[in-house]
Amino acid sequence: MLIRVGHSADPDDAFMFWALEAGRVDTRGLEFEQVVSDIETLNRWATEGRLEVTAISMGAYSAVSEHYKLLPHGASFGIGYGPIVVAREQLDFDALRNVEIVIPGARTTAYLTLRLALGQELKVRELPFDEILDEVSSGRADAGLVIHEGQLTYAAEGLEKILDLGVWWQAETGLPLPLGVNAARRDLGDRLQDVSEVLGEAIRVGLESRDEALAYAEGFGRGIDRETADRFVAMYVNELTVDYGDTGREAVAELLRRSGTGVTAEFV
Repeated sequence: MLIRVGHSADPDDAFMFWALEAGRVDTRGLEFEQVVSDIETLNRWATEGRLEVTAISMGAYSAVSEHYKLLPHGASFGIGYGPIVVAREQLDFDALRNVEIVIPGARTTAYLTLRLALGQELKVRELPFDEILDEVSSGRADAGLVIHEGQLTYAAEGLEKILDLGVWWQAETGLPLPLGVNAARRDLGDRLQDVSEVLGEAIRVGLESRDEALAYAEGFGRGIDRETADRFVAMYVNELTVDYGDTGREAVAELLRRSGTGVTAEFV
């Protein structure tokens, strides 16, 4: 059986799947093929159930839950940090509510959390995540919602951090912020558990062989150096990535509750 695994073109996702690419895990007779794309494209594909396994934004889960269950591993949690809003100069919340913000996708957890933080619909424009810093620094946009390694590199573009959504979420809830998650298609049936075990093992092997996995992941960082890639992976591949645990599941439930969709998380 072919299992296509969709993930973002960023270092933390690449780190999680290095062991699979390197043939370092028992695949239980399954054939795995990695499909790399930006998170908003993966979110859109998931509404169609296109891939057998895919990374999605936790904020998109409600729209794809008919097709997918959450895997109990592979999530990226912001533990007191997360996506950030940047601008060329400091803005207060009132100002931020009234300017155009470029965002990496309407289905992203980052955008859902931003709307929760600011308490209203916002004036936004969607743009590929890797174009947002330049859009703001050039003056073509007033502010930008930044995900992936831009959370660490924004200052080099002459930008200021206005709001860290992971900080806001933790102050509001006392919980980590569930950002990207991995999900498996329901129609895999009795192979769901095998798929889950293979991918969970890949994460554990990557953490045990950190230097090798990091060397692979660095190639997905759009020119960032090894130190920055290491910092970014450490932020988003941690104990909650290996297993949500009670804290991670509580955080998922709280985000879904606040989203107002009425959907509850179902795990493999």
